[in-house]
Amino acid sequence: MNYNPNSTEVKQLIEGVLQRHFGCSAKEASCDQMYKATAITVKNILSDKRSAYKKKVNEAGAKRVYYMCMEFLLGRSLKTNLHNLGLATAYEKALKKLGFDLEALYECEPDAGLGNGGLGRLAACFMDSLSSLDYPATGFSICYEYGLFKQMIVDGIQVETPDVWLPGGEVWLAPRTDRTYKVRFGGRVKEEWKLDGHCEILYEDAEEIEAVPYDMMISGADSAAVSQLRLWRARNIQKFDMRLFTQGQYTQAVEQSTNAEIISKVLYPSDNHTEGKLLRLSQQYFLVSASIQSIIRDHMAVYGKLDNLPEKVAIHINDTHPALCIPELMRILVDEYFFSWEKAWDIVTRTVSYTNHTVMPEALESWNEDLFRLKLPRIYMIVKEINERFCREAWNAFPGNWSRISQMSVVGYGQVRMANLSVIGSHSVNGVSELHSSILKDSTFKDFYRLYPYKFDNVTNGIAHRRWLCYSNPGLAELLDECIGTDYRHHPESLSDFAKFADDATVRDRVRAIKHENKVKFAKMVREKTGKIIDTHSVFDVQIKRLHEYKRQLLNALNIIGLYLDLKENPNLEMQPQTFIFGAKAAPGYDMAKRIIKLLCMISKDIDQNPRIKEKLNVVFLENYSVSMAEALIPSAEISEQISLAGKEASGTGCMKLMINGALTIGTLDGANVEMQEAVGAENIFIFGLTANEVEQLWLSGYRAANYYISNDRLIRIIKYLSTGFAGESFADIAAYLLNNGHGVADPYMCLADFESYYQTHKVMIDAYTNKDAWNRMSLLNIAAAGKFAADRSIEEYADRIWGLKKVK
Repeated sequence: MNYNPNSTEVKQLIEGVLQRHFGCSAKEASCDQMYKATAITVKNILSDKRSAYKKKVNEAGAKRVYYMCMEFLLGRSLKTNLHNLGLATAYEKALKKLGFDLEALYECEPDAGLGNGGLGRLAACFMDSLSSLDYPATGFSICYEYGLFKQMIVDGIQVETPDVWLPGGEVWLAPRTDRTYKVRFGGRVKEEWKLDGHCEILYEDAEEIEAVPYDMMISGADSAAVSQLRLWRARNIQKFDMRLFTQGQYTQAVEQSTNAEIISKVLYPSDNHTEGKLLRLSQQYFLVSASIQSIIRDHMAVYGKLDNLPEKVAIHINDTHPALCIPELMRILVDEYFFSWEKAWDIVTRTVSYTNHTVMPEALESWNEDLFRLKLPRIYMIVKEINERFCREAWNAFPGNWSRISQMSVVGYGQVRMANLSVIGSHSVNGVSELHSSILKDSTFKDFYRLYPYKFDNVTNGIAHRRWLCYSNPGLAELLDECIGTDYRHHPESLSDFAKFADDATVRDRVRAIKHENKVKFAKMVREKTGKIIDTHSVFDVQIKRLHEYKRQLLNALNIIGLYLDLKENPNLEMQPQTFIFGAKAAPGYDMAKRIIKLLCMISKDIDQNPRIKEKLNVVFLENYSVSMAEALIPSAEISEQISLAGKEASGTGCMKLMINGALTIGTLDGANVEMQEAVGAENIFIFGLTANEVEQLWLSGYRAANYYISNDRLIRIIKYLSTGFAGESFADIAAYLLNNGHGVADPYMCLADFESYYQTHKVMIDAYTNKDAWNRMSLLNIAAAGKFAADRSIEEYADRIWGLKKVK
């Protein structure tokens, strides 16, 4: 197939698809039909490229990486694929001849409902870089029917509704019904020893569910490689019970199918009840069992043996959710291919690697042992054996120290611990920033580090810079092309050459003009979608990340309340107009996060009712924040809020996207902020607050939030006003949470301890903004220093040090 059709050939391809798939001509086609026809032609090109590349990989006997993640936050595919393939211009011309606008077609595509936040977006960025760098790669996840949820804000309250993305997104999926696999849950396990010495594992009364793969092609930029994202959909194996249906028992007839298919309905179902926990555990095992079976089948088809699996396959666990791939691979090697335990364990540990993405205790998953045994009886047996063998090894390393060994064990205190299993069963364990990796070694996994120091590594996260700079901010990309050439598109470290223009007034002015154009575009989009008016001459201060207490949207809100009270007291106060923009979803069962959303919305509503205040202060909460919304917002942002409590944010990638688009960071020395400061220089970033070590020492000495409250008149005023409230609603509960919540330590993420430093630093930052020329210079230098934070660099480090991959050109 022609991978580089001209506009005439593209027009013919689209017309052919319209006729075959929709039975209409271009004149008769709706915008949705034209979008789908266009997408199908792109998918066909990608599928053919993928087949050709896979043939090269097989002929070369190249090692492949299989990237396991519960989510891939892809966003829209059409725009990225066209730019990666170098076909955007050809398609634009072809569609214009057909009477359609390509930009309008982009808007027809829904964001793929396959992810939530940073974890899923990182996985998507990595797949992009793997393709662009010509590494053989496949991603595995679940084909969620509804994704996370669609967020609606009703009177400041988050309401979750289904995210129905598949009618528009399914066009990118290729069903592979020839590659289905069975996944077993529950029942009983029997062992039968055969005369040849093999132990046959028999399952009685187990529930069998079919995993049906749907493949999505992930393009690379100007590369031969096309990666594959395989998404699993659950399907009932049992035939429809016609007897029950004909008797009128309709619900019972379809109940079994519904129970099976619920596994792939929703990403991250609430787990504050037993049914939710069972569903999450089922989802995780469903993902890894189907994926490992697929990996083994593909490997056997090429090599016909499994002894060489570690030399030809790298399986990567992205966070703890897919940790069950370790016992599942053991199950297949021992039960189905009759490897000895020792040989199978050697293969598993040399094949699997693990990235930890958080030090938050609630995110280091553990399962109730009884529930685990009930749902996954054979996997439980294998995990018990892994644990017993590990405990003997740990005893030799730490003789007599039962307390330490019990904390390191996979099974202990009635829990099955996924993070411990991931460390024990992997040959490499990495954090995602230098600070985070140090915390893993010094705190979270310190005993494992003493036992396995050679396993621990660091790979700082990165972003798909082509998508987040070149495609999302074409004005800035054009300026970079003129100043430093186009090499940075494939070698992001070349962005450093842009620093040579820091003293060029003309270039600085263009940086500022491009930023303002992006602000105008974003403000127009917000007005069209919400009716809300944003002053494009105000500073755009942006905090975009999931709503969690440790990310401290509340600290930002306290500062906003202080500014609001200043203006309420003196509406004529001279100050730089500021627009605070938030984008965030709260987990459905996370009450405090939802209250913070309501606080932000009510502050916004109150300001809207005070026109004089709104001239200088505005708060915008973006409903249903998404990747496509981020692609419009990030190029317009001027201040990047990265204000998590030091030691809590593993890395963050939003900070990198904002930096590469010229936003200046205000943040703590947490996550990637530490390395960003090293890259750009302390004079071009605004750091405040406690360090991770200071936070730890403050906890050990006994944190008292009230001490900070009583010694700060501004804080007293702000927190007292929380009880008065905004738009008619009191937030006395949040004031109590900050001072004395009655449930452990007040202000658990130290907003009050960091408030004064944050407030003063923010003032310095706003003062700096008023010096436009100096601000533009800092903005330019941030863009120039951002090359280090490209996913291409991260992937090269993984490929070299962890996966042992070679490029296949």
